[in-house]
Amino acid sequence: MEVKAKSKRISDLRAYLEEERDRLRKELAHVEELGTDEERAGLGNHMADNATIVFEQAKNVGMHRAQERMLAEVDDALARIDDGTYGVCRRCGNAIDSARLRALPTASLCLSCQENLETR
Repeated sequence: MEVKAKSKRISDLRAYLEEERDRLRKELAHVEELGTDEERAGLGNHMADNATIVFEQAKNVGMHRAQERMLAEVDDALARIDDGTYGVCRRCGNAIDSARLRALPTASLCLSCQENLETR
């Protein structure tokens, strides 16, 4: 019974991760498409206009990078599901709590190892 429940949880998480991967890919394609139509800073008639353009470009670059990182984490989690290491901490080899995986499906470290990493 326990194996069947675990298999169902992983199946549900896989479906969520695949949906998230598709969403992120669409968003990245959309952002890249918008990037080709952006105005060039320094070509406007007013300094404030140029500053607004630069700000928007910097914001878009930051969002793009964050989405790329999220996509890489999702792809990594899907690869761990495929190779059977999903739910196993990369640092200590212990099982990652199922509640942590439900809250953060891309988690590759157990809570204890994550806390140790963050307090360094």
